[in-house]
Amino acid sequence: MSRFVRAVVRPPAETFAQGLTEAELGAPDLALALAQHAAYCDALERAGLALLRLPPDPAYPDSTFVEDTAILDARAAILTRPGAPSRAGEVASIAAALRGLGVETIALPGPGHVDGGDVCDAGERCFIGLSGRTDEAGARALAGLLGDLGREATIVDVRPLGPALLHLKSGLSTLGEGRLVVAPALADHPAFAGHERVVVDRAEVYAANCVRVNDRVLVAAGAPRLAEALDRRGLAVELLAMSEFQKMDGGLSCLSLRLPAGALGAA
Repeated sequence: MSRFVRAVVRPPAETFAQGLTEAELGAPDLALALAQHAAYCDALERAGLALLRLPPDPAYPDSTFVEDTAILDARAAILTRPGAPSRAGEVASIAAALRGLGVETIALPGPGHVDGGDVCDAGERCFIGLSGRTDEAGARALAGLLGDLGREATIVDVRPLGPALLHLKSGLSTLGEGRLVVAPALADHPAFAGHERVVVDRAEVYAANCVRVNDRVLVAAGAPRLAEALDRRGLAVELLAMSEFQKMDGGLSCLSLRLPAGALGAA
């Protein structure tokens, strides 16, 4: 699995509670969200990543979820076209930040849309989710760009699974070495037949969005069964509180853009 050496993060802004959500879990507490974000950043640094910390952007309440704006490869960053119109303006500042790090950027051509949360990089293959935020035109365009970078892609339609999966990665994460964490709804999907699948308990489905960062896996707090399953496989687990981001439909992977070793901006 690729090692990561740098990440781009952005804390939630004062407008965070005005962001998009279907969670119906109540309004987020901004002070607590900032504390949880700081703990997340600390965890990335403990995993060996240097952080580019962008300032909060109150013009875009969802802008803390930086993952949706780009897909990172060792050779380039593909800038997305977010599916929610209110998020389209987030891409420009992320593009500038990545270029400032020396990362080549490639713009996803229109008219389709892609959110980064619908793209799971599983090593030899990238899985692209069709969801309420990523459409078929966007998925096909992204698959083409990934092909230009020498990557294979498989498109997975999660729309029939309903609102429980906002993005593909709401129910799918990679652990490397051919292993995936999957929500029960994806456990038997034929796209993942060639992988070892760690199926999350239904009571812990939010934790299916976990993040393998070098020698550890970041997991949302409140998922002891998943943590135990990962521990049995020899993976070091770090539990992180994510309650305020869950209220806004966000998960652990959403909060950073992780640059793999070898990327121009990852040195």
